[in-house]
Amino acid sequence: MSRYDRAITVFSPDGHLFQVEYAMEAVRKGTTAVGVKGKDIIVLGVEKKSTAKLQDSRTVRKIHQLDDHVCLAFAGLTADARVLVNKARIECQSHRLTVEDPVSVEYITKYIAGVQQKYTQSGGVRPFGISTLIVGFDPDGTARLYQTDPSGTFSAWKANATGRNAKTVLEFLEKHYKDDISSQDCLKLALKALMEVVESKSKTIEVAVVERGRGLRILSDDEVDALLAQIEAERAEETPAPRE
Repeated sequence: MSRYDRAITVFSPDGHLFQVEYAMEAVRKGTTAVGVKGKDIIVLGVEKKSTAKLQDSRTVRKIHQLDDHVCLAFAGLTADARVLVNKARIECQSHRLTVEDPVSVEYITKYIAGVQQKYTQSGGVRPFGISTLIVGFDPDGTARLYQTDPSGTFSAWKANATGRNAKTVLEFLEKHYKDDISSQDCLKLALKALMEVVESKSKTIEVAVVERGRGLRILSDDEVDALLAQIEAERAEETPAPRE
């Protein structure tokens, strides 16, 4: 095996590209990111790493805006994400200048996946160690949620998770997601899914919403704490009181 994991362009005899698989392992070690799509709203939730006491927490972001109507959350290597986000932002602006229309969410997803795939097929480079959740509204008002991974594969979802413990979060989403979900329930579902694997407080959870016609809005710590308290209260009501 050691002969085949040194060069990215060499397949192993059983058909594996080990460097791509190692990049996917870097994603699995990254902080959790969740995306849930409603009719008029899309919610992104990410696990926040604790910052040093003297560090400005605003400089450590896992959710990035690509254009007025498109944003991205990621799991994996932050430095790799910064490079990919900058490439995507330039492509969004280039598309506006050339076509005089904003990009569709599928277009920018294909572009990002194409960049990721190119870095699995060229010598002297390594794959991007990130998986992305790309969300937004198309010009016709349709909500979109896509995922890309280090191999360059992309797919559309109603709700999805990536990063550490993504399997647990995805199982929770599969169990509780409904097609006719309301905006408030969509927000709560994303938080509840994150609470399955993350401590429930605003210091460890960052939430952003993309609403039709309004663009990206990142919720303040107070808003997140209020929602978490509401969810905890609902859970307490649902739990039957112990018999004496």
